[in-house]
Amino acid sequence: MNESIAQETFQLVSKDFQLPQVKEEFSEEKAVELLTRAVSRLMDRNMEQLLQICYRIDLDENKLKRILHHSDPDFVAADLAQALWDRQKLKIEIRRRYSES
Repeated sequence: MNESIAQETFQLVSKDFQLPQVKEEFSEEKAVELLTRAVSRLMDRNMEQLLQICYRIDLDENKLKRILHHSDPDFVAADLAQALWDRQKLKIEIRRRYSES
């Protein structure tokens, strides 16, 4: 994946989840891991806020329901984090595609 898209995606999700900066070499896997921890914390402490963020990011409602109801309980946070990451990454790719036109 284009490194700058991954970094821009990280900046977007960092705003909503107040993620710390990646101090070592940046990678999408490390970024999603940080996001997974943040999602897990919100699931435990403030599910309402997590759902508001999902709505604001425009995560597909059916995808959200599928993750919450059908994912293995140990992987709900990771699956949701990956879905949020993918949604934000898609937004950036679409913006770039149309700004180049």
